[in-house]
Amino acid sequence: MARRPSDLPFGFALFFAALAPRLWVALRWAGEPVWDGHYYDFGARRIAQGLGYSDDVSIGGQSIWHAWCHYPVGYSAFLGGLYRVFGADLRVAAAADATVGALLAVITWLLAREALSSGRARVAGLLVAAHPGLIVYSALVMSEPLSVLLTLAGFWLAVRDRGRPVRGVIVGALVLGVAALVRPQALLCVPFLAFVPRHAPPALLPLGRGFRLAIAALACATALAAVAPWTARNCARMDGCALVSTNAGWNLAIGAFPRATGRFETLRASDGCREVTGQVQQDRCWFHYGVDQIRRHPGHWLALIPAKLGFTFDHESFAIEYLHEARPSAWPEARRRRGRELLTMAHRALLSIASLGAVAFVTRGRGRRAQALLAIAAIALVAFAIEADSPTFWPIALFCSVAPWVALPGAPERRPAWLLAVSLLATTLATHAIFFGEDRYHVVVAPILCMLAAGALRPAGRPVRERSA
Repeated sequence: MARRPSDLPFGFALFFAALAPRLWVALRWAGEPVWDGHYYDFGARRIAQGLGYSDDVSIGGQSIWHAWCHYPVGYSAFLGGLYRVFGADLRVAAAADATVGALLAVITWLLAREALSSGRARVAGLLVAAHPGLIVYSALVMSEPLSVLLTLAGFWLAVRDRGRPVRGVIVGALVLGVAALVRPQALLCVPFLAFVPRHAPPALLPLGRGFRLAIAALACATALAAVAPWTARNCARMDGCALVSTNAGWNLAIGAFPRATGRFETLRASDGCREVTGQVQQDRCWFHYGVDQIRRHPGHWLALIPAKLGFTFDHESFAIEYLHEARPSAWPEARRRRGRELLTMAHRALLSIASLGAVAFVTRGRGRRAQALLAIAAIALVAFAIEADSPTFWPIALFCSVAPWVALPGAPERRPAWLLAVSLLATTLATHAIFFGEDRYHVVVAPILCMLAAGALRPAGRPVRERSA
């Protein structure tokens, strides 16, 4: 079926409806970048000045240019290009982040159209547009909104090319490779592009499962090709080769060393890496240290997983704390507390409704009982999350990442766009179970939760409307 005339006006309306509150919040509340935002802004200013992704080190009293890649380059490069054109002003960063947030609502809608009915897809886009946490996040100089925008764009480009799905996989993988320069975990979603082609081409049908493996290998090679120029730069400029950045080993050690709590803790040289001379050497040292700690104390590391996921999914406060750190006078304790409570309440409500995203409304047959049991499980998890001594919502996120993969009688067709969306949630859970958790890390899956919530209790067996390529 051809695209309906009302689609384009809705897309524009959605963009501006999402942009208005984000732009107001970003320009009114943004302050000096703090925490990781300070480093993103610093890197962007260096890039805008033509100095590349670098810093200066003092050697013998002289300031020496020094290549840098501790943080992924993508977000700083994005801001640096805008700073170069419009000036290194925080208002430029605020307007850019607000625009990214508005585009995120649109791309969520577009991806949802490939998995849900037209009406439910619009609900998904509107939920992103009105999401309090995403609106407030537009005032932060942080990389999460850009990373999820690129990741969902990669998914959408992969699934929309129905006539030539392999071409779609290649284009989607290229975009996911670019997304990895903002957030390397995007690479974990690339193998899931194997679900995009519905059927193997006739000439490849004898391959069976091998066809899916071939598609996954093609996607991975394509994504790595997009990353390769930056990796080559690191090999040439740094003290060793780094795929994207040099904080993976650091993060692994934070999640495994004896003082680990499940959230960010500052590593000290006395913890294990005393003598290092370069960023790559330091990252490798911390990686080997983290692996050694896991090998020697696996029980300690495994026992921290619930805490890591709890810090990631049980509440939402990072954006408010960031703004308070940047402008303490604008956030007295009462406003700060109310802000945290509002964002946490909205996050928990969305997560609870999203748990029904794998549940279909079935009126008869075996599917009715199966979907009823799935709904009971979701409601039980929500009740447990609320009634536990300490609110425990991460099991709901785990349920949301697993349940859509279960083939139940009467369940809606699991379309590629739906599986790709859920893959982002699943890989996010896995990443922070291994490393450590903070509530800002669930920002990248907020649009996925909006899609799941929009698909809650959708009719079973109703086909998604088809569109021409």
